[in-house]
Amino acid sequence: MRFVAVGGTSMVLYGLVLWLLQGLGTQPANLVGSLASTVLANELHRRLTFRAGGHVSRLAAQLQGGGMALAGVALTAAVLAWAETAVGSTGPVPQLLLVTTVTGLVGLGRFAGLRWAFTGRTPRTA
Repeated sequence: MRFVAVGGTSMVLYGLVLWLLQGLGTQPANLVGSLASTVLANELHRRLTFRAGGHVSRLAAQLQGGGMALAGVALTAAVLAWAETAVGSTGPVPQLLLVTTVTGLVGLGRFAGLRWAFTGRTPRTA
């Protein structure tokens, strides 16, 4: 539940940045939004989701979580580029819906990776 709440909070930040920076173009807005939301999410996951503040440093959390987030950034950039080529400029709302869908799927894998990185335990199957 905490993982989803942190993800939702970071997506709100992402959406705000995407909307505010839309004038720079889709890819720059996506990159800055992804960076800002990833930094926020990594810190909140470290403190709240995995309660690893006592044994995982801020820098380690950013490096570990940031490394895992690169796949998500690459995937969202590819999906946004594909959508822009296939449909043309769609504006921030459809882009945010696309990115939210992709990010949700990537988030499942990210949960397992962060759990392993922050707790050192092997994720259990449901």
